[in-house]
Amino acid sequence: MKLLIVDDNAGVRRLIRSIVPGFASEICECADGGEALTVYQHLRPNVVLMDIRLNEVDGIQATAQIKAFDPQARIVIVTDYDDESLRQAAMRAGACDYVLKDNLLDLAQLLIMMQPADSGKE
Repeated sequence: MKLLIVDDNAGVRRLIRSIVPGFASEICECADGGEALTVYQHLRPNVVLMDIRLNEVDGIQATAQIKAFDPQARIVIVTDYDDESLRQAAMRAGACDYVLKDNLLDLAQLLIMMQPADSGKE
């Protein structure tokens, strides 16, 4: 499975990276939603792990851009914000799930369910 982690905090990207190696054959990172579409187009990841609060282009806008490019893209919002209006905005933009950073075990469980059917790693 190829993953793209989009978060402006390098420490958070490292933390997420530390819980996903068993799920990913390739991991790429970027620090802003403005980079996310370009990186997505080149990497074509199976799953994008997207923060909401980013510097130039926020995660909801970046999610909408990626979904406009590839309607089949699977984007999981990984955020600090437990806010129903943000959750709804993320889903409208095309996110398939919403995980809070304070419980990354939920993210690990979700990635287990998202593994490609043909193999444990892609």
